[in-house]
Amino acid sequence: MAQQFSNVTWQRCRVHFMRNLHGAVSAKQAPVVTAAVKTIFAHTEPDDIHAQWDQVADTLEASFPKVAAMMREAKADVLAFTAFPKAHWQKIWSNNPIERLNTEIKRRADVVEIFPNPAAFLRLSTAVVIEAQDEWQVTRRYLSEYRCSNSRR
Repeated sequence: MAQQFSNVTWQRCRVHFMRNLHGAVSAKQAPVVTAAVKTIFAHTEPDDIHAQWDQVADTLEASFPKVAAMMREAKADVLAFTAFPKAHWQKIWSNNPIERLNTEIKRRADVVEIFPNPAAFLRLSTAVVIEAQDEWQVTRRYLSEYRCSNSRR
């Protein structure tokens, strides 16, 4: 993937990252970690978000060293959306469209149950992706041209 998409930013889903953090602490401690991390996304300026991320990681270091380490490691991926225009942030920081597509591929594969070879699964999943692309071409745009053109200025 890195070869084909060499200059593409990787955005990690905030919700899934939060779930990963919860896996590193007990259920009793999870609300504390959640509250701290949510303060990061309350900010609206990229510099403030990055500064708050570092501050939260430093604060959690004493009580939750594993969480702090995970935060430091994932910072660039979770905060990738801040490099884009603010009008696009909400669309970028979630991976719901990809998850919906994966669910559809799984649903279609479950109908078949057993594939004779890997190529058969690849053909089915490719057909599902092409079908989704066709739908995306005629339905409401995820990121409108208007918003994209206005954000370049």
